[in-house]
Amino acid sequence: MSEQEKYIVCSALPYANGPSHLGHIAGAYLPADIYVRYKRMHGHDVHFACGSDEHGVAITFRAIKEGKTPQEVVDKYHEVLKRDMQRAGIEFDIFSRTTHPCHIARAQEFFTNLNDKGLIEKQSEDRLYCSSCTAFLPDRYVAGTCPHCKSAAARGDQCEKCGTWYEPEELVDPICQLCGVNKASIKPTTHWYFSLDKMQPQLEEWLNSKTDWRKSVLGYAFQPIKEGLSPRAITRDLDWGVPVPLPDAVGK
Repeated sequence: MSEQEKYIVCSALPYANGPSHLGHIAGAYLPADIYVRYKRMHGHDVHFACGSDEHGVAITFRAIKEGKTPQEVVDKYHEVLKRDMQRAGIEFDIFSRTTHPCHIARAQEFFTNLNDKGLIEKQSEDRLYCSSCTAFLPDRYVAGTCPHCKSAAARGDQCEKCGTWYEPEELVDPICQLCGVNKASIKPTTHWYFSLDKMQPQLEEWLNSKTDWRKSVLGYAFQPIKEGLSPRAITRDLDWGVPVPLPDAVGK
């Protein structure tokens, strides 16, 4: 037997807006479970962690469709996901949830630390807005005509017909999916961005140190580096999520 080592194995968090399906199990949880069992059979100390992702637009959209509050939706599907994992024989040491106070506090801690180091920047931008619903519209809340193939049934972030990805603001004749009738307009808003561009030299140096990685994996990891990293928005105009811990970020 090899010398005992300690491992933490984490699987991707399933969205708490529906039950698991075989693709989820086969792609993310079964491989991790096999790895955990293998390491334990060799006498290693392994902690297997996961949980349900309970924030974001997918949750609020499901809540609207079901006529429930976001909290009711995540409470329901958190238990469904736990049941699905247990039925598949996948046993986590901890299966938590992102609505847990500990997670919220830690997420705000990450934000504050990055902000104190100058890695968070505030930007104004134009986003789709529904005057009837008095709400900004994330990609799942809008549909319209594809700006590329002109399909009239395009989603807010991707056209199912031609497969093109785009920003919601690029849609032609965007319609609010909350009310289903009002045409969305452009309105300025403010968001906070993680300065990925400032991290590029450090990330590039770290990737260059990975001499034992497969070439295909390194090539995939280097692709965005070669294209040049840019700041990425990490806030949304939503009332369901982890509140941004800044006095001028109410509703973010």
